[in-house]
Amino acid sequence: MASSKTARPSYPPGFRARRGLNWGALGVLYASYYMARYNFRFATPGMVEEFHFDVAAITQIWVVWSLAYGTGQLINGLLADRIGGKTSMLVGAVGTIVCNLIFGFSSFVGTLTTFGLIAILNGWFQSCGAPGMIKINAAWFARQERGTFSGIFGIMIQLGQYAINTLAPFLLAGFTVGLWFVGTWVVEPGSWRVLFIIPPFVTAAAAIFMALTAKEEPGQVGFPKVIHDELDDTAGTRVSLKESFTTIFTHPLVWFYAAAYACTGAVRHSSDQLSVLFFTQQLGIDMKAKPLSVLIILNLMTTMAILGSVLSGWVSDRFFGGHRSPVARFLYLLEASVIALAALMMFSGLIKPGLLGVTLGGFFLILVSFTVNSTHSVVGAAAPMDIGGKKMAGFAAGVIDSFQYYGSAVCLFTSGLLIKKFGWGAWYPIMVLFALGGALAMHHVRKIQKHHLDSPDGDPRIKNS
Repeated sequence: MASSKTARPSYPPGFRARRGLNWGALGVLYASYYMARYNFRFATPGMVEEFHFDVAAITQIWVVWSLAYGTGQLINGLLADRIGGKTSMLVGAVGTIVCNLIFGFSSFVGTLTTFGLIAILNGWFQSCGAPGMIKINAAWFARQERGTFSGIFGIMIQLGQYAINTLAPFLLAGFTVGLWFVGTWVVEPGSWRVLFIIPPFVTAAAAIFMALTAKEEPGQVGFPKVIHDELDDTAGTRVSLKESFTTIFTHPLVWFYAAAYACTGAVRHSSDQLSVLFFTQQLGIDMKAKPLSVLIILNLMTTMAILGSVLSGWVSDRFFGGHRSPVARFLYLLEASVIALAALMMFSGLIKPGLLGVTLGGFFLILVSFTVNSTHSVVGAAAPMDIGGKKMAGFAAGVIDSFQYYGSAVCLFTSGLLIKKFGWGAWYPIMVLFALGGALAMHHVRKIQKHHLDSPDGDPRIKNS
């Protein structure tokens, strides 16, 4: 299908401002989820030092987290369509807060099993967030805006990463706080447990703000029928478990999107969660010294992730009529090319301790962040809304997003074993294979879409996806 520009919708006065408030409340809460998730990667060097875990053991903790998150997405996504996205997000916030505090205060046992069990609980509760948020926003954004929304979705995620990227090095460097009439709280340098104690308070504040301001659909604040849902435009946003399960589970494209998203998750979480260990073990950086290079690289990764999210969503809305597959297919191929070049640089011996090695290692992580987070937004945030609409976007998001974390679990488990045996040179080639897999899945989606778009008897579910 040739690309074509799409007109911007017209809305009554006050709607955009109210939608911005609604989305802001949801986005801030979801960003705080990320603070209470990506704190783990900053804790890994301290855990390795204290308990003598190797890379394989550290990745196993994230593997069980990913499996719990992925399975939770399936179940909690379905439940979100029944109980509403707002309730789903609040349940996830409470669970996230409790699990982080448990990790911070009761992980002194120091066994891999202990960390794994806490990670499973945290992954399950965090899985309530994305389906609930995507479901609510499906009722607030028209189809031709959802790619742009997915860019904003990416921004909110990265704000959480900005926050923890900046806060974590400060906390790990140690600090002293005078407590009024109580005494002084002294945190020694390298005290990684504090990373799980501070962020939950941010999540708590964000959850209270969201509970007070967010609404599940525009009609609840005086804007009924403003957003047309091309799948089901009747009032309300909730459906039975049976209807949601049957409709989404049998959708002709949902499993191709899920397969592509598994590849996104594999690269995204491998590059994100192993980056700090890569800095310390391959590039020889001391995290206790608050290294400026790490702060710059991680925040540039976050900045490029935002840029990629916004551009990919806007392009799919503006030039492809809300179809995500042509944009995603190109991005997966670009991602594979970037990672393959990084692998060549690693095999050449250039990515090693020193200015050049740190620069090259950081440069490729930044480019990977741009490409993988672009697909993360259009495939995982926009496509579920197109497939499920306002009433079933929760389960659509749950199905597709669950595979992101199954892919993550497979990639991290494999990476941990191969890095332990062969060194960090094995890291990039594994990610290349997943990037190519994403491109192949999106190629199949595009072929199916073109067939049905060109046919007057084509399946409307495919035409609208």
